[in-house]
Amino acid sequence: MLKRIATAVVLIPIVLGLILRAPVPALAFVAAAVALLTVQEFLKLTESCGVQPLRLPTYIFVAVFFLLLAVSAGGDTPQLWTIKFVLSLGFAAAIAPFLFLTVAMGRREMSGGYPAAAASAFAFVYIALPMAMLVQLRQQAAGAIYLLYLLLVVWAGDIFAYFVGRALGRHRMAPRISPKKTWEGAAASLAASLVVGILLFDHAPGISSALLRWGLIARRDGMFGLEKPELWPIILLTTALNVAAQLGDLVESLIKRGAGVKDSGTILPGHGGMLDRIDALLFAAPVLWYYAAWRVLQ
Repeated sequence: MLKRIATAVVLIPIVLGLILRAPVPALAFVAAAVALLTVQEFLKLTESCGVQPLRLPTYIFVAVFFLLLAVSAGGDTPQLWTIKFVLSLGFAAAIAPFLFLTVAMGRREMSGGYPAAAASAFAFVYIALPMAMLVQLRQQAAGAIYLLYLLLVVWAGDIFAYFVGRALGRHRMAPRISPKKTWEGAAASLAASLVVGILLFDHAPGISSALLRWGLIARRDGMFGLEKPELWPIILLTTALNVAAQLGDLVESLIKRGAGVKDSGTILPGHGGMLDRIDALLFAAPVLWYYAAWRVLQ
């Protein structure tokens, strides 16, 4: 627990500084580094499942995707960049399976070609695309506030699920996948996310003004009086984000249980690997990105 707290104390200010103040290209490079580390952990898990992945081609494909994302950031309106991102995302997701299958044709053992290509394509869709969506969220109007909202909702849900589940959990949610997760913890997670999400948007103008005064955000990255969304959409959105985050946690537990490991890695003391830390975000980020993109394109 001490390692977990110490790691969080160090990382949280860095993460908040990045999402609030870093230029979008810099954020894209950081997201690329996180994505590559996470992909490396995921491909290691696939090895434990008996699959020999296409490591180098996967790393190159992910790196090139984020490089193009960083180069294309800035200069466009949020609407135009959202459209360009949607087209790029769709093209990359569509071409990835064919590219990796083509590379796998060079393998000596034909029986391992398809599983290796499938693992690489899944790694790209599962990890790289949600991380890219976080970068694109930052490019949109009020992007910093949306990212802050996403992180706080996911973190609050994760923290309350852990402590309430340990103290009061009696009814196991998915004993075959994650024996320690309980319905009591899940309910506490949802309640905590709702409280944090509602409070953040209720005070979004004041929070944005304070961050602007402190030089932590630019005006386009905040949310001020006339931009304040209605309450019910935020309640529904926060609920969807929390459910997605909890599913993301369970999906990673399924992958790890299939691989026969406890943690995806050891890079973060007290937290395990990078995949262990961002598993909930990988499912929650697309939900928020879709909502924000829909609002931008209206």
